Amino acid sequence: MASKTDMPKPEQALPGRSESIPTAELHYVSKVKLKPPYPNIMQTAMFGLGCFWGAEKKFWQSQGVFVTAVGYAGGYTPNPTYEEVCSGMTGHNEVVLVVFDPNVISYENLLKLFWESHNPTQGMRQGNDRGTQYRSGIYVYNEQQRQQAETSKKYFQKKLDEAGIGNITTEIINAPEFYFAEDYHQQYLAKNPLGYCGLGGTGIEY
Repeated sequence: MASKTDMPKPEQALPGRSESIPTAELHYVSKVKLKPPYPNIMQTAMFGLGCFWGAEKKFWQSQGVFVTAVGYAGGYTPNPTYEEVCSGMTGHNEVVLVVFDPNVISYENLLKLFWESHNPTQGMRQGNDRGTQYRSGIYVYNEQQRQQAETSKKYFQKKLDEAGIGNITTEIINAPEFYFAEDYHQQYLAKNPLGYCGLGGTGIEY
């Protein structure tokens, strides 16, 4: 078996399943429906920044965010389970789906929160959490998001250079299919206020 910090090849990935795994119907905090369809005015963003428990909380607390959900994306295994993702043999990242009202909070504001909430220079880990599912990623839904993400990456890299911190390893790719994680992972830190959160930023403001 390869190291959990090495991406598996497609032919090595676990087979997964054809049916989606069960998850919550409603957001535990806002009571909004977790799955689409969402109101037409809303836009969608997707980010990976380490353990998705703490990452999701950062976004659902932001004014203008309609609903958030945690899940898996960026790998090969269809409809994976948490245990399969943690094995390192699906290629998936732990990600947060963010549905937001652009009239209240801009995509650039979400990028600011993303960069400030984790250390984007650590490759296949975040703090003590090691594995491909903890990599930093921005998953874009259109060309405008891609341009904003790339511009923000260059800007934040300059700030990190000035602080002598290191090179950003964040992947910026077209949004892959999002698989909703299991019920107990959704809004985990609202259900478990004393739960683990290994998220930590660089201390550099965007």
